[in-house]
Parts: sequence; C-alpha cells; structure tokens
Amino acid sequence: MEERFSRKKHTGSFPSGAIAYCLSEAGLSLGDIDEIAHSFDYEPIRTAYSLDPISYQLYREVFSRESILAQVHGHLNAFPVDRVKQVNHHLAHAATAYFCSGWEECLVLVVDGMGEAQSASVYHARQGKLEKLCEISAKDSVGILYSVVTLHLGFDFNADEYKIMGLAPYGDAERFRSFFEKAVELLPDGTIRIPPLRMNKSRDERENYLATRKYLANHLIKPRDPDAEIAGDHRDVAAALQDCLDRVMLHICGTFGRRTGLRRLALAGGVALNCTANGKLVESGIFDGIFVQPAAADDGSALGAAIFRSAQRGAIRNVRMPVPFYGPSYSQGKIEEALCEFSDRIDVVRYSSLACASDEAARLIADGRVLAWYRGRMEFGPRALGHRSILADPGHHEMRNRINSMVKMREAFRPFAPAVTLRQAHRWFEVAPGAEFPYMITTVNVREEHRAKLPAVTHVNGSARLQTVSSSDNGEFHTLLEAVGKTTGREMVLNTSFNVKGQPIVNTPQEALATFLNTGIEFLFLENTLVRRRCGCP
Repeated sequence: MEERFSRKKHTGSFPSGAIAYCLSEAGLSLGDIDEIAHSFDYEPIRTAYSLDPISYQLYREVFSRESILAQVHGHLNAFPVDRVKQVNHHLAHAATAYFCSGWEECLVLVVDGMGEAQSASVYHARQGKLEKLCEISAKDSVGILYSVVTLHLGFDFNADEYKIMGLAPYGDAERFRSFFEKAVELLPDGTIRIPPLRMNKSRDERENYLATRKYLANHLIKPRDPDAEIAGDHRDVAAALQDCLDRVMLHICGTFGRRTGLRRLALAGGVALNCTANGKLVESGIFDGIFVQPAAADDGSALGAAIFRSAQRGAIRNVRMPVPFYGPSYSQGKIEEALCEFSDRIDVVRYSSLACASDEAARLIADGRVLAWYRGRMEFGPRALGHRSILADPGHHEMRNRINSMVKMREAFRPFAPAVTLRQAHRWFEVAPGAEFPYMITTVNVREEHRAKLPAVTHVNGSARLQTVSSSDNGEFHTLLEAVGKTTGREMVLNTSFNVKGQPIVNTPQEALATFLNTGIEFLFLENTLVRRRCGCP
C-alpha cells in the first residue's frame, strides 16, 4: 500500500512510507522488529535464470537475495541482514487466505499471474499447517492469459484486467467460446493446460508473450488500438474470456473440493479479485463457505509473508479478518489544519455527532447529490469500504454517468458497487439472509423485481458487486446507511473509491480536500464537518 503514502499509483518502490507508518502506529522502532519477511524467494530456481546473460543479469539485479538485502540496507541500514527472511510467493498468499479465514480446516487456492514459477497452488490447510496438494506452472497461467488478452483488447497488462471483467457482460460469450475451450484445456486431475502460452520459446517471446499475441491476432481477432472505439468483437472476446476464467475456477475448486471433501474454500492471489468468478463459485454451491482475503493481490502478500513466519513460531491466531481499516486516521486537529489551508475556497458546517452528520449526508444523498465521505482509518486493500468513499443514491438513472463525468473519468461500461446494511441485503439481492460480503469482492444478482429501482449499481446483466455493512465491524458507515434508509427507504448507497483516475485513494485530509475541490463532487464530509465550495469559487 505504499502508493497511498508516496501518491504514486502502482508504485514498485521500497515501502518506506508504509513501514514508517506501521512502526509509528505500533509504537515500535526498527530495533524492536524480530524479522523482515519478503514474499518472494527465487533462490530455489536460480539456475533457470543462468541460461543466458540477460536472464542472469535480471536475476542478479532484481530477484536475487543479494538484491533484496541491498534494498533493505539502503533504506533500513540498521537492520541485520541475517534476520531478513524470504517466503515463497504462493505460500505467502496462502497464509493470508488461511490464517485470516478464521477456519481451522479448509481448502486454499492461490491463483495469480505467476509467483516465482507457479500460477496456481492448492493447499489443504488444517491445524495451523499448509499442505500443498498441487501446483500449476506459469506456463499454464490463466492469470497471464487473462492479462495478455487484456493487452490484446487495448488495455494495460497487469493493471486493467478489472476493466475486462466490467466489459464482459456487454458481450456474447458464445461467439468465441470454442476458441477459449481449445486455448485452455481442463484436465481430469483438476489442473489446466494452455497451449497458446506454451508457444513462447525464446527469452524475448517468454518475457513479452510474442508468440501468444501473434496467435491471438491470427486466430481470435486483430489487436485493438488503445485509442480505438470498443466494438462488438471486443465485447464478445471479453465475455468469452471471463466465461473461460469462471470455468477454470469452478474446475480447479470443484475437483479439489470433491477430492478432499472440504466444504470451505479460502482464496488469494490477484485472480481472486475477480468478483464475477467469485460470484460463480458462491452460486455453484460447491462450498458452504468461501473467504476471499480482501487484499488478495500482491499488496497483501507482504502481510502473508509476515503471517507465515509468525505461524512457524506459533505466534499467530487464526481469526477472520474484519473489514480492513488498518491505515492512518487523522485527529480533529489535523483536519482543522487542512480546513484552514483551504479556507479561502470552502465553507464549513460542523455537526456535533456522527448521527447529526449522517442525517445531513442522508438528506443530501436522497436529494440526488454526490458526496465524499471521509472518516476513521483508511482501508487496506483495493476497495474503499466506507472510510474513503464517494457516495450517491443508487436509485437515480443518470447517477453512474454523472459520477463518471464529474469524478472518475472512466469507461462508461464499468459498474459502481452498492453498499447495503447486512439486515437488508437479502431484500434487494439474491443472497441468503445474513450472508456477509463485507469486502466488495463478490458479484451477486440483483433481485429481478428491484433492478429497475437500482439502475446506478445494477450491471447490464442484472448483477452487482455487493458490499454488506454490519454494525459490528463497520459501525460508522452502518450508522450512515441507517440514516439513508430513513430518507429513501433503502439502507443502501452507491459506493466508489474517493480518488480520480490515475490517483491512489486519498489518505490525508489535505488530499481529500484537494481532490474534492478539483472534481465535481458536490459535498465533502471530513468526520463530522461538512465542506462546501464557497460561492464563486471553482
């Protein structure tokens, strides 16, 4: 989550800001730390990088232990290098899934583009141990295939895959289903084989997937220029690709679920952020419970490395991760400093309590206004879950386009998510009463009779990326939703992250105010303070 501190989206720099925050928050110094755990370990496969000089140079300068130790020394030079430990990447992911699930025993599946050399790993987790049952090579990575097709469709590799997930419901999966059924073979042992990825032979082909991309151009459709219009072909390929991923996840999970008899599944890895595939798993009924670690991608793997090392020492308890409000919060004094900094451009109204602020926010939402809601600790992971959010009424037909044009500046096909109280979720969505989806990481169906009433959060195929909100682990946001329910009849809002395109989610009050003033957001709540633009100010 270094990007929230450095303000450089998708930064790969050393996490100095995140480390400093964590130490400060815990009241610790670097000398109090027993170990530093890194969530990659390339040492067991170092010989694979010695085949040519360029690969060896990459290993030496980026992947080697010596390179990691040099970074630690450069940024934390007082820390003993013998206490820097490395953990296999998929094992780190698996540790976050298992030890944050709260389950004594479960099936664990890690699926991503690739770890050191794997794309998927299956574990039987029990009694605090992770027993590997199977792994799938990166040569057959459904995550990489998804990313390569994302690139082929004119979007960014390893960044815009979620856009393909949003585009897919607009297409016809049947049109290119046969291509993807041949491209991804489902094997009887629960694994997969992807011949188009195995076509890359040379180092350059393997690094840039050149043979795969040529195959797509010759046998699927021509590549789309990023600036070109999105046409029917592109929508249909996106639909077929998503359908392929859904089949793969059901195949792997179903096979190992049946083989082990386990009825609980914990997921991690970047592919576990695919809300549609998660929804298909829930809908399948293969498992009685499914847990997706909310920071499932590599931003959560550092946590996993630390958890794994702690588990080896017997110093970890397996408890269900609450809504992950682990980031910084700011005092009223800091908020007042920020308000003073922008005082020539804003007017403020201070409310005496959360309840009073929520009542006013609910009135504005019911009146069709768009507001930013900033309070408490910042979220850990990719989703804004009610502490750094932009909110609106999901019942307004034009709201999706309004928010896209005034704030998000993103593609019109991408849906927004509903946040609803746990007690009302089953009324509006096809979920069981009390079913919890607190991390906004699973797609469910909107009840057919309510789809027309929720146009701003209902996707074209009748689905929605649901967030349920309970009073026990997201109490302040729950208070707001209760207030909204009194004004609209629905304890529900449209919830999207408080940022603009290309910017990380806001962290500090100053960032919140600057983003508010530079967008079309109409109102901002900083804790219990309502901020408006001063009349005549842009």
